[in-house]
Amino acid sequence: MNIGDITMRKKFKTQVLIVGGGVTGTSVLRDLTLRGIHCVLVESKDMNAGASGANHGLLHSGARYAVSDPEAALECRIESEILKQTLPQCIENTGGLFVAVKGDDENFIADFPHYCSKAKILAEKISLDHARELEPYLSGDIIAAYRVNDASIDPFGLSQQNIKNATHAGALVFYHSRILSFGLVNGNIVSASLENNLTGEMFNIETDMVVNAAGAWAAQVGHKAGVNIPMTYSKGTLLVTGQRIAHRVVNRLRPPGDADIIVPGGTVSILGTTSLRISNPDDVCPTVPETDMIIDEGSKLIPKLRTERYIRAYAGVRPLVGKSGENGDRVLSRGFSLIDHSLDGVGNFMTITGGKLTTCRLMAEKTSDLVCVHLGISQPCRTRDIPLEHAPECRWTTPGASPKHWFQKTDSHEVLLCECEMISTRIIDELSQSMTDEGQPFSLVSLGLRSRLGKGPCQGAFCVFRVTAHLYTKKWLNRTMGLCHMKDFIQSRFKGIRTVIMGPTLAQIELQEAVQCGLFNLEQN
Repeated sequence: MNIGDITMRKKFKTQVLIVGGGVTGTSVLRDLTLRGIHCVLVESKDMNAGASGANHGLLHSGARYAVSDPEAALECRIESEILKQTLPQCIENTGGLFVAVKGDDENFIADFPHYCSKAKILAEKISLDHARELEPYLSGDIIAAYRVNDASIDPFGLSQQNIKNATHAGALVFYHSRILSFGLVNGNIVSASLENNLTGEMFNIETDMVVNAAGAWAAQVGHKAGVNIPMTYSKGTLLVTGQRIAHRVVNRLRPPGDADIIVPGGTVSILGTTSLRISNPDDVCPTVPETDMIIDEGSKLIPKLRTERYIRAYAGVRPLVGKSGENGDRVLSRGFSLIDHSLDGVGNFMTITGGKLTTCRLMAEKTSDLVCVHLGISQPCRTRDIPLEHAPECRWTTPGASPKHWFQKTDSHEVLLCECEMISTRIIDELSQSMTDEGQPFSLVSLGLRSRLGKGPCQGAFCVFRVTAHLYTKKWLNRTMGLCHMKDFIQSRFKGIRTVIMGPTLAQIELQEAVQCGLFNLEQN
């Protein structure tokens, strides 16, 4: 169904209302749709606005949690194998290493292979020379190395394709739409009142069931239904290098801690992370002290990280159910929590939160199973076996897809707009048309979420003007819309640049400021 044809409606009716547009919510959407259940998904911001869009992009083998959280480790191992079979278009099967350096806990190192074996997780011991052959930038102080089956995954492509598969089957998705209130009758939610954050338009959705998949905002959604969800918010900050440092996922062989993973992501590597308690999931951004600490810690494993150029930092919030104690937030399980709120007096309301990117399919399966119990529907899960159908318009989030298209292009009129990520006019046109057809809000920021726009070394410093000019030429923009979109896009990128302004990046930022403020007067407009 074309959402653009029904945007004037004020009332909708569905079997299941899903709140949250990250990988968990969109995976639930696809699972339920495959079972023949009609769904509407609402998201207060845009796709992957929370932790789903601010993570390593790591597909866990389970080895990281083998010692500290065996149950989560087993889930990761099983789910990783399933995802590699059912959505290979979103995964780069890099493999991984766990490496210890001098000073790391030798008891932990000795126990590591035993705990991996208990969860049937591959952890093959390799020689130090072989480890350096595989990853030449490893420290000369490494004392142990194991090979594991880690990989990297594209969470934006995953969510996009979940949504495309579901909407092609009749599901509806509304971005920038926040829940104002729930209508309850006899202990059940019968409707939800919503507001479009961009237009102010109000609308209503009648529903038989509500799934709260709002991640770090699950407690806020629960409050609107009159239930309390105890949660801890743990901020994780990550850095993006200017080039790909590691061929594989490289983990520090020690108990989970700060700055102990580097994940390859296309032409760059992602280094992190941290775990810092915060009180408000809306107040999250990287800081200079965090950046310095991550570089200091990461360079103990890969010394080159101390002098590497960083093009961006970003931070996300882990939604951990429960309250942590004196030992900090890392002691809370990274497994997921599925809460049936019928025990809280709301019979058709449930929350799914926590977990890992790697376990999103399993989280969706368990949630959908419980939905079917409540609705009296006997339909099994199909996502274990049915591959996620590849939607061509979703391919542009994948690193390397745009350059491959450019070098294979046959249209001589196609112009390159973004040189860093090699994004052409055809890609921008295809994405703009797709969003318009779906009735989704259109902006440069939303284009960036659905492609590699602005994700290269210049972080949108130059491509933003070319893309905006092209959108004016194609009549996607008019009047002062382009100036507003440019400001929003530049601000969204600068949020991640400001804590890594050092060395060559400083010169880049000064040039960027001269162009944006001196030439286009964006500081005033």
